[in-house]
Amino acid sequence: MDKLPLKPWGSTVGACYTSNGDYDADARIIEPLIGGKLYSSSPVPPLPVPDLDSTLEKVKKSVLALAKNDEERENVIRDIENFKRDGGAALQRRLNKRASSLPSTSWLQLWWNTLGYLSVRDPVPVNVSYFFQFRSDPSCSTGIQRGASMLVASAIFRRMVMTGSLPPEVLGRRRVPLCQAAWKYMFNACRVPRKKQDEYTLHDPTLHRHVCVVRRGIFFRVPFVDADHNPLPLAVIESLLAQCVAVADCDGGELGPAVSLGAMSGDGRDEWAEAREMIRRVEGGREAMDVIETSALLLCLDPSTPVSDPCTASLCWYGQPTSPSRYFDKPLQLICADNGKAGLLGEHSMMDGMPVVRYADAVVSTSYDDARRAAPLTADGANGLAEERVAPVFGEGLVRRMREDEGLRGKDAESQARFASLVSSQSLSVSVYRAYGSSFMKSSKFSPDAYVQMAVQLASYRLFGENVGTYEASQVRTFKHGRTETTRSCGPESVAWCAEMGLRRDGGEADAEKRRRRVAMLRDAAKAHVGYLGMAGKGQGVDRHLFGLSMMVGKREAPPKLFSNPTFVKAKTWRISTSHLTHPKFDNWGWGEVVPDGVGVAYSIHPGRCVFNVTARKETGYSPKMAYLLEEALEEMRELLEAEALGSGTARSKL
Repeated sequence: MDKLPLKPWGSTVGACYTSNGDYDADARIIEPLIGGKLYSSSPVPPLPVPDLDSTLEKVKKSVLALAKNDEERENVIRDIENFKRDGGAALQRRLNKRASSLPSTSWLQLWWNTLGYLSVRDPVPVNVSYFFQFRSDPSCSTGIQRGASMLVASAIFRRMVMTGSLPPEVLGRRRVPLCQAAWKYMFNACRVPRKKQDEYTLHDPTLHRHVCVVRRGIFFRVPFVDADHNPLPLAVIESLLAQCVAVADCDGGELGPAVSLGAMSGDGRDEWAEAREMIRRVEGGREAMDVIETSALLLCLDPSTPVSDPCTASLCWYGQPTSPSRYFDKPLQLICADNGKAGLLGEHSMMDGMPVVRYADAVVSTSYDDARRAAPLTADGANGLAEERVAPVFGEGLVRRMREDEGLRGKDAESQARFASLVSSQSLSVSVYRAYGSSFMKSSKFSPDAYVQMAVQLASYRLFGENVGTYEASQVRTFKHGRTETTRSCGPESVAWCAEMGLRRDGGEADAEKRRRRVAMLRDAAKAHVGYLGMAGKGQGVDRHLFGLSMMVGKREAPPKLFSNPTFVKAKTWRISTSHLTHPKFDNWGWGEVVPDGVGVAYSIHPGRCVFNVTARKETGYSPKMAYLLEEALEEMRELLEAEALGSGTARSKL
């Protein structure tokens, strides 16, 4: 374990710092308080403003792929070709000027953090949060054991982040530096609901050495690090968690939850802002809420025993459908079921998934046996902590006062009803396709990600009866304060290949000429996808650039006609939202669809299998259909490639 001390924030910042979503302002104030090389040793260039002609050419290519007839094609070509004369050139000059005036940050980040997240009034669960489902730890069998080992791993990782001793992230074999800005939003932090735009609070970690544990809606303050911020012994943490479970599982009575903080924090942001203030106005309510919001993270010990992947995924995604034991504003929520099934729920507003993947890697790579060795019980019993008793954060008197508040009871009932409606509107399907995975794709000379993206294209084409706008997330953390860019997976090459494959399987692999044509078109489509993915990763996608241009339109100016062109709008309506994450110790991961008539597809590509988590609104029926069509597409693609290899005399042994 590292020996660097954590620095108290002192009077300059105080115990709490409030962020309004500006990475640059936050960096100037908070990063000097974190020692070490984490923020200072990885200089990265500023996010570029792409060339306007290049962006328009890419836009034309992707939008024309979705034009249905000559009229749509002619109209969108006209609006693209007129874009510069229609005000676009002036918008580009303004955007370049903005970028030049912000040498220490990204021209995009403040807009993206606020308009994309903190100003959005939709509930955080389903719409913002994402989950990871962890592989089981064979060295433990209960949720208490799994939770304790994850807290030991979290304590070690937190200390490295807060001292700055965490080795900075790099990308690929060339070890390209990545922006490290996200780490400071990970621990002892919380999103705070406000009317119109939320805030994000960061708390001095030297003052808060606890996590919050929640079970059956009852929250507990549990210490998990010692005075030097090293993990308490595993046995001590385990004992404290066992106490939480025992208290929560007895007849709740006056100790039971006064309100469902899970449902309230999972409500619309304005509604939650009102409810939170009502709680804080009750005597003792402010102090109780501060315990939750200042905690290093939240550990949810759920009294459930999920077995199947869909049940475990649903537990990790939103918890119980009526009164979940969650606090959706915490950036990190570790989930543990009684049978040891575990996962993580992440709040997305100030951190994207990849830094959290690194944290999660440290958690899942630390088994129960590893944690016992890393945090052994000392002779002094961790300075008496072994004898410490836990108590609910909301004590009997506070619970009674909250229950007597008629307005608060009404808010709670409304939030629970809306949360139940939100959750019941969702459908989640998990497909584990075991016939092959990345090994076969690579042996067939494909990028696994591009290969699966083409399967997504074919499956969605058959689901909707047409090609639709498709989003794949690409990180741009190679730039200062970069977050993500869109890779447009639906392009002219993939549209042509899907049309050739048809809306139904037709046994085309048996026809040599048809087979050769389809394989060649598949390779062209996959190659085009790899090319776009590479451009997006270099900050040369089109969607963030177009968003920036739209933000430069003056209040009294008419925007360029392209921005309202129906075909252009259709091409950036993400009916298919996708992202790829493969980790050997993640069983699954996912999030919600991004438009009401769309589908969310999270996928992992292992050497011998592919895993898909498919979400959609239940009323559409899309989720189970898309999961089936993905497997069908993968099977058809393999048969096509194997038949072509046999026909050309280049067949290899299967898988």
